[in-house]
Amino acid sequence: MFNLPQALKRLVIGRAMRSEELGETLLPKRLALPIFASDPLSSVAYATGEILLVLTLGGTAFLYLTPWIGAAVIALMAVVVLSYRQVVHAYPSGGGSYEVVSTNLGANAGLVVAASLLVDYVMTVAVSVASGVDNIISAFNGLADYRVALALGFVVLLTAMNLRGVRESGKAFAAPTYLFIGGILLMVVTGAVRVVFGDDPQSPSAAFGVSAQDGKGTLAGLGLLMLGLRAFASGCTALTGVEAISNGVPAFRKPKSRNAATTMAVMGLTAVVMFAGVTALAMTTHVHYVDDACRLVGLSGDCHGYTQQTVIAQLASTFLGGDHSLPFYFIQAVTALVLVLAANTAFNGFPLLASILAEHRYLPRQMHTRGDRLAFSNGIIALAVVAGALLWFYDANVTSLIHLYILGVFTSFTLSQIGMVRHWNDVLRTRTAPAVRGAAQRSRVINGVGAVTTALVLVIVLITKFTQGAWLAVVAAVLLWLMMRGIRRHYDAVSDELAIVDPREETVRPSKVHGIVLVSKLHKATLRALGYAQAFRPDSLEAVTVSVERDATRELAARWEEFEVAVPLKVLDSPYREITKPVVHYVREYRRGNPRDAVAVFIPEYVVGHWWEQLLHNQSALWLKSRLLFTPGVMVISVPWQLSSAPRADHPARRAPGAVRRGEPTPGSDIPEPERI
Repeated sequence: MFNLPQALKRLVIGRAMRSEELGETLLPKRLALPIFASDPLSSVAYATGEILLVLTLGGTAFLYLTPWIGAAVIALMAVVVLSYRQVVHAYPSGGGSYEVVSTNLGANAGLVVAASLLVDYVMTVAVSVASGVDNIISAFNGLADYRVALALGFVVLLTAMNLRGVRESGKAFAAPTYLFIGGILLMVVTGAVRVVFGDDPQSPSAAFGVSAQDGKGTLAGLGLLMLGLRAFASGCTALTGVEAISNGVPAFRKPKSRNAATTMAVMGLTAVVMFAGVTALAMTTHVHYVDDACRLVGLSGDCHGYTQQTVIAQLASTFLGGDHSLPFYFIQAVTALVLVLAANTAFNGFPLLASILAEHRYLPRQMHTRGDRLAFSNGIIALAVVAGALLWFYDANVTSLIHLYILGVFTSFTLSQIGMVRHWNDVLRTRTAPAVRGAAQRSRVINGVGAVTTALVLVIVLITKFTQGAWLAVVAAVLLWLMMRGIRRHYDAVSDELAIVDPREETVRPSKVHGIVLVSKLHKATLRALGYAQAFRPDSLEAVTVSVERDATRELAARWEEFEVAVPLKVLDSPYREITKPVVHYVREYRRGNPRDAVAVFIPEYVVGHWWEQLLHNQSALWLKSRLLFTPGVMVISVPWQLSSAPRADHPARRAPGAVRRGEPTPGSDIPEPERI
């Protein structure tokens, strides 16, 4: 029988893969780079713009700070990349910052990092997709009204690609990432050559002046310092996703640590060159980029209807032939594409981290389960749902979303570097070989500098962005931390409760087993349930029915006698026409009177073949099960009867090996709802 949902699933994510095929999904460096490093590489497209966006709050007077802030961001990126290369070598199992901090600073500190990273991964998807949509709108202004729909559509596309597996998503995303790198480098080299040879190109926005926000035009002293720090904090978005490689080491081919460290070095060098080039060209061509187009002086027409081009779009227009040239559209296309695909860093990092947390019992165990394509499907879907909700709530606006960003990144940066310093201290206490001690001392210095630097940046980000919306990210991380602690307490309590103390006490048999078969009518399903109950050989057995309609009950009793059913029939009165309460009350009263006995309740059920047939049968058995399962000493046993519309197991020619047909009970699933008892 053709199964449309299953066919659509295979079309979207491909054939199911065996567990033994996991090794085939491991990544060479050329695919690992676009998968794990697309976020920090693509942030080149908006990091410079975020710096300019803050500095132009004071008009054009403070744009001279741009190269200094850019240099600070580059220095910070170098420190972080060098620091995380130490993490990759020291902790190759893939826990990244979470494993480093949990091992060296304790479980609670590790959960702080985990919560911060999970929040930041969500923000990576939201900001990257929203920024990608901005670049599309820069090329095609008519799409501005469809901003949210485009963003949500890209999230759905990314989800589908990642559900197909890490290796396949890497193949799909590799070309756009490398085209973006090539396009930006081409634009930077072209611009540098023109400037060196005396050309003085001007960006499209250079002709506009910028009016300062109220009170921002004459900043000095502390006010100027805070503006510079705020611009630096916004520029630090260039560092988001750097830690993803340290989380994804298990996905690399052997030697895993060396390949991951090499990939991280290539990523850092490439990102620094592109960011420095874009920032230098933006300063040379006098790009003016503001938070509100109405602050542009000299703009003709209605400022509210004016769509600002991104920094990348303005540079491409300046150096590659204008707004309608083929190179301009190429840069805009690959930039938009790589920004959307930058979210793929989070789609790989979030599920990996969630699976580790689930393995440690801090998240639901389903997060540790691999899907048909050996990807952590539940983590991928959870990330997509939350990120999609943020994009919808904030109208896919980068400026609004960016304030929630990077706080979690620098929390994990700082704690992981402190943890690495403690790790190297332990190495120096226990190892005596000169070569090992020398390497540990060098690494400790690198991580120590990283800890101090990232801690300072964390304070700056917290101060400058907290009132701008970063408090929401703090609240989300705290709630997530509390939730993970609660999940761990639950799993620990269940484990303690199920732990075997005395095997002899736990295996004591009940005095006897009393069987109860629930009956609504006397038909084939009822007789099968009676026969099944008798096959269990309980010490006592009775059939129980609830008298809702007296005539129907009298007819049932008459037929019971007519067919000479050997099992006695017990009738429970129900003056208020309820079914569940009388049965539950009867079973519980029996247990109170016979606390050492076990009760086995057999429920005959219909199995139908179509979803709409479920609507034709009520849900009494479902309610009965849910109530009876909370009663100690009571076992609930479903006895299915497959109706003619249900696919049957006795047609092997129509069944694929190991297939489970619609309507059949499957291991671990609920049995379809029955006819009324």
